[in-house]
Amino acid sequence: MILHICPRDAWEKALAAGVYEGDTLATDGFIHCSTEEWVHLPATAIFRGRADLVLLEIAEDRLPSPVVWEEGVPPHPEVPLFPHLYSALPTAAVVAVRDYPPDADGSFSPLQ
Repeated sequence: MILHICPRDAWEKALAAGVYEGDTLATDGFIHCSTEEWVHLPATAIFRGRADLVLLEIAEDRLPSPVVWEEGVPPHPEVPLFPHLYSALPTAAVVAVRDYPPDADGSFSPLQ
């Protein structure tokens, strides 16, 4: 299981279209994903204080292309590799969606 952080409204638009491209597929060539263990790190670095986020839980066996494990963009000293999806994400590959609110200081805590 891999995760992707996105704004709730972007996910709602993706549901209507049946596919999610995020904001990095066109610019970086892939959709940034993470693991449960490390998702709080990019969440805090990129989305500090945003209260409109959801976590998409993605079943890798439902993806149209394999996930590629690579350094983060930018690399993170605590995490050796992050999962990247080099295709659009079919909404059918998302098995759960959960709210992902920040802590009071705007950072995101590790998942329990």
